[in-house]
Amino acid sequence: MTITFYNWYMPASPFAPERFPVTVDVVALTVRNGELNILLITRLIEPFKGKLALPGGFVLAGEDLLEAAGRELAEETGVEHLPGHLEQLGSYGPKGRDPRGDVLTVAHLLLAPDFPVLSAGSDAEQAAWYPVREVLDGTLELAFDHAHILGDALERAKSKLEYSPLGAMFCDDEFTIAQLRAVYEAVWGTRLDPRNFHRKATGTPGFLEDTGRMTAGDAGRPAALFRLAPEARPTPGQPTRAVLNPPLMRPRD
Repeated sequence: MTITFYNWYMPASPFAPERFPVTVDVVALTVRNGELNILLITRLIEPFKGKLALPGGFVLAGEDLLEAAGRELAEETGVEHLPGHLEQLGSYGPKGRDPRGDVLTVAHLLLAPDFPVLSAGSDAEQAAWYPVREVLDGTLELAFDHAHILGDALERAKSKLEYSPLGAMFCDDEFTIAQLRAVYEAVWGTRLDPRNFHRKATGTPGFLEDTGRMTAGDAGRPAALFRLAPEARPTPGQPTRAVLNPPLMRPRD
């Protein structure tokens, strides 16, 4: 049997594809002290040396994109097994986003419970959590086009909380409704009526499961502990595809 190989890459052709580096950047969000926070690094090298940026880096040979994103996060935080939900957000570039030349980045979104940042990566001076509001109000300036990527990630996170059970990814495995409500308030940037939220969250099929256990609430009163319902729980390597019906719609002005 004869096999013929066709070379689709023709350097002499005006339609030959360009080759450029591919990176991953990660918008890691958590809720700390009732406020939405983002994981940022201080860059150790040029370009933008000393500036704040999203954790990320170049995709290595043989890696898929999610694998590269997880590796970069582990390198930037010192945490080997990152909690929460990681998904692809979108692609940016390659033109005009990096002063070194054309670089395509594939951004990812991590929704996670609060975890300590243990160490910074090889190209980062330090890594830490920062309030998202300080980026949005201009107090903190991000390198590259990372402020734009953050804006897209925030809108994705807000929508995810409406239609999916991923709001619980900001919590521990077991949580109170008040703790879950604090997540929604931090991500949506608004106050929610406690009774209405409790009714909607516990009344949405396939969302929450009562553990039958209690804990002390903020005011010292016992509070019921919940967890994700079995059909809403992600499996290793497979993000949850559960959809809330009806959705928990955020308040509109």
